[in-house]
Amino acid sequence: MHATDHYIGRHKTELDTPALLIDLDKMEANIQKMADYFATVNANLRPHVKTHKTPIIAHKQIAAGAIGVTCAKLGEAEAVIHAGIRDVLIANQIVGTQKISRLVNLAKHSDIMVAVDDAQNIQDLAEAASAKDVIIRILVEINIGMNRCGVEPREPALALAQQVTKSPNLKFEGLMGYEGHLITQNGKYYRENNTRLALLSLFSTADHIMNNGIEISILSGGGTGTFDITGSIPEITEIQAGSYVFMDATYRGVQGVGDKFDCALTVLSTVVSRPTQDRIIVDTGMKVLTKEFGIPQPIDYPELEMVGLSEEHGKMQISNGDIPLKPGDKLEILPTHCCTTVNLYDKYYGIRDDSVESVWYITARGSSQ
Repeated sequence: MHATDHYIGRHKTELDTPALLIDLDKMEANIQKMADYFATVNANLRPHVKTHKTPIIAHKQIAAGAIGVTCAKLGEAEAVIHAGIRDVLIANQIVGTQKISRLVNLAKHSDIMVAVDDAQNIQDLAEAASAKDVIIRILVEINIGMNRCGVEPREPALALAQQVTKSPNLKFEGLMGYEGHLITQNGKYYRENNTRLALLSLFSTADHIMNNGIEISILSGGGTGTFDITGSIPEITEIQAGSYVFMDATYRGVQGVGDKFDCALTVLSTVVSRPTQDRIIVDTGMKVLTKEFGIPQPIDYPELEMVGLSEEHGKMQISNGDIPLKPGDKLEILPTHCCTTVNLYDKYYGIRDDSVESVWYITARGSSQ
């Protein structure tokens, strides 16, 4: 029995803080809403594990219709494969002897697929896969404007695709292009127009490769901010949306996304000090809340504004001095970035009807290798 299991059945305000909460009704509704959308289009959903890092949630997404999962790192892939999920894309380059060794060993227990954008990496993968007698599925990643990873479109991509098809124990599946620089752009028309323009280089490259006699079965991309833009394009076969499962304050403000899904993830905090009538201090600082997309704010208290985070403390300013909060009181805070906030915690408390229904350990927390 885990030390936290005794909280099951208790009211959420009885939890020690800081605590990471999932509103299970909202999360399950988000999963179903996304599944309902993908039942209407050609593309399939391959949700990203990097958001929740927890096999039970991945299994819920697959049960609702997802074809598999996407991972950012080998450690995430290990966590979900060890939990029985077979169809896994690592939407990243796996480079170096140690990591490639882990990859080919995973291939003994899954249908693993990885992204590549380098000829030497392809050769290294082929040699390791041959030595282990496994098949590694390959997507060539194309840079469609994010300027992160990805080979340039058309000829450079064709050269890599040709190399993969000639390499033993590698199976060329298709292309990946991620429009991550556009997914939180506000104004759906602007975001849609720019997304479609960015994807033109992906489609042009796919045509060029197929015209050179190489079959493409997968065109993968997309995120929560573009799920119904990229997902509506017939050529796209897979969407890698992740944040929709929880949402956060950033996505809540994105037109056409924030009105479709509910925010299911909050951080429960405790008031530890009210030194003045207009200032409250809570026990949630930068070690439990991330702020790269802005300082997170409390819910249910419009009179409160979080104005600063130090290591262990959150400073809140009160616009109405009559607000009845005192040391020991609990309040919930909405993260501005769900993915990086989750990675700060060991476990979730699943809440239904304001009571703790389950405690889920974040198996892939800290899996950055």
